[in-house]
Amino acid sequence: MKKFTVLCLTIALTSILITTVVANQNGPADITLQASMGDVSFDHAAHQQRITDCASCHHQGAATGCHSCHDGNSDAPKAKKIFHDNCKGCHSTMKAGPVKCRDCHQK
Repeated sequence: MKKFTVLCLTIALTSILITTVVANQNGPADITLQASMGDVSFDHAAHQQRITDCASCHHQGAATGCHSCHDGNSDAPKAKKIFHDNCKGCHSTMKAGPVKCRDCHQK
């Protein structure tokens, strides 16, 4: 009986640990991007539920910041253009989400 209890506790703790690790790999629930027109905040968790392929936004990997390449590499398009094209483009295509400047940019 004691071995069974230890086994059950081990399985439970392992499950909790795995769940925690997987949840932490999804990034923050909310993200705020700083912009000259006003900060843009969006619900990252809600986007993850709708868009299951992270590479559709994070083409270099989920932990890569957009500005590191898009504003630091002369060969890459500017981050502002990428955000506008990807975000507004998807919102227009899906007919969901904001597409006007002040709908996203908050001073």
